[in-house]
Amino acid sequence: MGWFIKFIDSSVGKKLVMALTGLFLITFLVEHLAANLLLLINDNGKVFEEYSEFMASSLNIPIRIVEIGLFICLLYHSLNGVRLWIINKKAKGINYKVNNPSENSTFFSRIMIHGGTIIFIFLVIHLRTFFFPYRLGSPSNTMYEGVVEAFSNPYYSVFYIVAFIFLAFHLVHGFQSAFQTLGIRHNKYTSFIKGFGIVFSVLLCAGFALIPLYFLLNTGGN
Repeated sequence: MGWFIKFIDSSVGKKLVMALTGLFLITFLVEHLAANLLLLINDNGKVFEEYSEFMASSLNIPIRIVEIGLFICLLYHSLNGVRLWIINKKAKGINYKVNNPSENSTFFSRIMIHGGTIIFIFLVIHLRTFFFPYRLGSPSNTMYEGVVEAFSNPYYSVFYIVAFIFLAFHLVHGFQSAFQTLGIRHNKYTSFIKGFGIVFSVLLCAGFALIPLYFLLNTGGN
């Protein structure tokens, strides 16, 4: 077991764990978007409420296990990302200050830590708004009503959309980096992965951004 701890704490291990946890979180985002799009069905939230009740059921043990794994994965991914950023910053040292950073890295890689910080703040607010009250508390309204109320607030909706713009930037770089870490680099799949990552990231985040826009426009920001 000691060798495993040493490996994941090594430079290669940190990057590998970052790649694997990142891909797991991307998979979750796809599922989460599919569920959120149920909000757009014009049935006063009936289908969405049925899905929410199924997910929140205390008897749904597999979902509870996945949720615990998701929280652990998210926390580790965030902390590991900060650690890698600090290590890379120290490694670059004075040379980084002398050289033009735009010549040594992409725009997406340079804003990873800043975008990640905004995304983390958004997640805390998002969980405080939806997950904790409706899973662990005793709300006076349904999940669907809570969504309508939250997205009727222009400030919350705009922040939600801005957070997903940063998430799109984050995913563009993270998607490519993950496959590069896993060994798919400088071969016939590189261009495809890069292009697919950009299209996937934009479409995924646009799908999430569509939801607050839908409710904001339909409620008139009231």
